[in-house]
Amino acid sequence: MELTADDLWPLVSKLPREELVRLARLALGRAATPSSEGESYERSPVMREEFNDEGADPLAWDAEGWEDLA
Repeated sequence: MELTADDLWPLVSKLPREELVRLARLALGRAATPSSEGESYERSPVMREEFNDEGADPLAWDAEGWEDLA
């Protein structure tokens, strides 16, 4: 079950001003920092152009360093 702001409001409304300001700063800091890679992509999804390989020749990629694996 996910908590919502409405679930927390009864407790938040009882905080003294200093603690309310502290909580607001903590919450804003948390909101500004994605917690996971998935959340990062949700906030700014990959654009179609990012993976546009039009005109790229995959055989032209640098193959150096693979000799030892054969």
